[in-house]
Amino acid sequence: MNVPKQFFETSGCESPDYAPTFSDDYADSLRKRCPKKRSSPRVLSLFAGAGGLDIGFSDAGFSIVDKVEIESVFCETLRANSCKDGQFSSQATVTNLDIREYKPNLKKVDFIVGGPPCQSFSAAGARANGVAGTRDERGNLFQEYVRILGTLQPKGFLFENVYRIVGANGGKDWPKVIAAFSKAGYTLRYRILDAADYGVPQHRERLIIVGIRNDIASSHEFKFPRPTHGPDSPTGASFFTAGNALLDQTSTDGVGSLGGMYGDLLPKIPPGLNYSFFTEKMGHPNPIFAWRSKFSDFLYKADPCRPVRTLKAQGGKYTGPFHWSNRPFTVAELKRLQTFPDRYQITGSRSDQVKQLGNSVPPQLARVLAESVYCQLFNHKHAHSIPLLLPDEELGFRKRKRVLTSYYQSAATKAISKLNRRAKTQLTTQEYRCEFTSNLKWDIESDVDEFRVVESTKNSELRIKCIPVKAQGKIRRNTIHVHPVGQWILPFDKVVLVAGSVDAKSIAACWKAFEYFLSRNDIKADLVQLAGYYQYECSFSCRYVSKVTDNFYRFLKAVTEGKFLNKNLTSDELSKLLEVSEEEVLCFLERLKEVGFEIRSSKTNASIDNGCFLIPYCFPTLNERSVQRSKALV
Repeated sequence: MNVPKQFFETSGCESPDYAPTFSDDYADSLRKRCPKKRSSPRVLSLFAGAGGLDIGFSDAGFSIVDKVEIESVFCETLRANSCKDGQFSSQATVTNLDIREYKPNLKKVDFIVGGPPCQSFSAAGARANGVAGTRDERGNLFQEYVRILGTLQPKGFLFENVYRIVGANGGKDWPKVIAAFSKAGYTLRYRILDAADYGVPQHRERLIIVGIRNDIASSHEFKFPRPTHGPDSPTGASFFTAGNALLDQTSTDGVGSLGGMYGDLLPKIPPGLNYSFFTEKMGHPNPIFAWRSKFSDFLYKADPCRPVRTLKAQGGKYTGPFHWSNRPFTVAELKRLQTFPDRYQITGSRSDQVKQLGNSVPPQLARVLAESVYCQLFNHKHAHSIPLLLPDEELGFRKRKRVLTSYYQSAATKAISKLNRRAKTQLTTQEYRCEFTSNLKWDIESDVDEFRVVESTKNSELRIKCIPVKAQGKIRRNTIHVHPVGQWILPFDKVVLVAGSVDAKSIAACWKAFEYFLSRNDIKADLVQLAGYYQYECSFSCRYVSKVTDNFYRFLKAVTEGKFLNKNLTSDELSKLLEVSEEEVLCFLERLKEVGFEIRSSKTNASIDNGCFLIPYCFPTLNERSVQRSKALV
């Protein structure tokens, strides 16, 4: 679906100010102003990726002499565009090598560009694992950049990374980064920039460091370019929007609707919003998600009237941005949103291509930076004069985030006002048989009858029994009584989970059966949505009743009743609290994890201190799709 001009007239958006090929037109103009010559500055590209920085510097008149990249599929992309009619000169080499093994053998290098892998500092990494920073070996790859700087001693360099690097690891890492580059003999200038301010139809905040060699720094003071778009630009030009960028894109390239468990929700979400549209905090009458219980890109639908949020390199099926016509973006559309030239070849499978684009610096941002570097550091006389920022001048993109949040809150309120509160329907209870598989899937269609589940309601109580089919003799019951704390959306005063066996798998199966009841009756998507994100107060409390008194079940009882939750505790501290050995504690943690409880350690989440463990929830949250399932605890 392309966006007709009438859309902008009827949606309240401003009509397009720029052609869909704005960034390509800018690149053509730049190449005319800054043609490559035999004497063009020679650039070495480190962590080259798919070539985002290289495109920008090449368009600005620099000659890329070598591109170093560890991922082979990325190198295939670089080679595909390094030919006679490609983006890069056929003389530019591509070195497929780990940067730690790279020993430059170049006669002359005038400038170095590159951005090491950012997962150790990124928002996605922070949510999934905590900000590891330099505690992760990937977070120390900047040292390899510094090593190569020291060897080649170019006039300058440009280093790109996520802005979270400044505050990573409690702010301890940033001084190390600055000190390392300074010690290599360079005077540094750095800023956090938003790509949307420079003509990219995407809000993408990145830290940019530009270093000038000390012996020439006094005569080549670097200033960052002033934004070309938005309120901070000299003309106040409108942002280049997603709708503008894709105005002439009509092919869906075989990409269909989202589908799956949450696919039917995407069409109901207004453009610019995400899963949080379906939360109580947003005012949704039938909330199925808890506030901040998912990644911010979960079911995020792009707004054609504004730049999209940051494109991601990797994510699950429901990770946006999604097109406003309720489907994934095509690769061709993602190239536009990232300002890669239409003719630029991206090799590999779709997931390979998405990863390459999501990891890249937008070429349009690179072009503006490269032109600014060329003018100030290499005294390029033919480039036009770029308006520059004063060193202490602040940009307003952070403050504008609050305005944007208010705008989308208003959009959500308007959309929600048109919804009807779901009529109270008779909840369905049933009896069924299923399998709780070794990979933690709750399989109700399995041919294996492992558990018999019986759901019943009586006197404002929901009771779910989960009995092993092969249980012999007298059933030894364990029960978990679930009571509301504060607001409680269920039409029951309490929930009683009854396990027909004393083994941990049966206890976990009870929780899985409860979760299935919630999702099947469209009450909540899963147990986390009922309880709320673990850093907030849980919406219910539990009482675990069992005649079993051995050490493991004392531990399970403590976890179920919330005594060890959301606390960083060492195995020694746990052993003293339980009055058992540390070896037993480690065994207990492993047993819980085997049946789906999430147990965090420094091996699974880099933000957890060595030797500590954290249990976020009193119920099992891992399933067959969970990455954490395969990670070792110690």
